[in-house]
This record gives sequence, structure tokens and C-alpha cells, in this order.
Amino acid sequence: MARKQKTPPFEEAMKELEGLIESLEQGDLSLEESLKSFERGVALTRICQASLQEAEQKVRILNGETQDAELESFSDDHE
Repeated sequence: MARKQKTPPFEEAMKELEGLIESLEQGDLSLEESLKSFERGVALTRICQASLQEAEQKVRILNGETQDAELESFSDDHE
């Protein structure tokens, strides 16, 4: 019976993802280990993307924007 993994917080997911990338870049893993690392990396990327989308939505709500509002640049070009 497979256990469902607990979703790590954004910072932990990023740290694990960075470690996986580092180990893959070194090229010391077997093909099977590389594929497992890649698969975990894809899952972590999705977790990070979901966390960022949730944070973005919270910012929009706090700014009083609707769910359908377009993204705005945070650049300092507003002269």
C-alpha cells in the first residue's frame, strides 16, 4: 500500500529541487536514479508553481483585484 507524501512548504520544496538539480548536473547517478530524481523534480516544480499561484491570488485579493485581473509588472518604470 503506497503512502501519500505530505506536500512540503515552498521553501523546502525549492531546497530539495535545487539539490536534485545539483545531483543531476554532476552526472554521477544511474539512469534509474536520474529518472527518479527527474520525476521528483517535476512534482516539486508543480508544488512550487501551485504555491506561487496561491500567493499571487492572495496578493490580488488584498489589492482588491478580481480573479480575472491581468498581471502587472513590478518594474520601477512608472514615471
